[in-house]
Amino acid sequence: MNIDSALVRELAELLAETGLSEIEVEDGERKIRVSRQMIQQMSATLPPVGYPTEAPASAAAPAVAAAPAPAPEAPVDAVKSPMVGTAYMSAEPGAAPFIAVGQSVKEGDVLLIVEAMKVMNQITAPKSGTIKAILVDNQQPVEFDQPLVVIG
Repeated sequence: MNIDSALVRELAELLAETGLSEIEVEDGERKIRVSRQMIQQMSATLPPVGYPTEAPASAAAPAVAAAPAPAPEAPVDAVKSPMVGTAYMSAEPGAAPFIAVGQSVKEGDVLLIVEAMKVMNQITAPKSGTIKAILVDNQQPVEFDQPLVVIG
């Protein structure tokens, strides 16, 4: 297989510029996928992963299966990200944030912006209510379907 290293480097640069965690391109039979770990986000939400090592047979102890921890569920009234990108809480640096906890919003009000591929996408309130929680920080990378804001 002939690998186009220039294309791979260009895709890696695109990941860094946009804050995306993965990108894939396909050209005929050739398919290239470049991904990176989101260490900052993962370290805050996931426990460290241990990799099994081989132990001598004489030191083997009976294994006890632990039940996996249940995945945290998104609040029912959470507004979720429609895309992968970077969340911005205000229209420009230094400007007042669009929303604050306890603030009333109407359906269609701008809650925040998610930048994806250098396009600023306004995330609006799907219903009227009060902001109960803001689940992301300014300039935080967000994933598709990630809860952003809770409206009650």
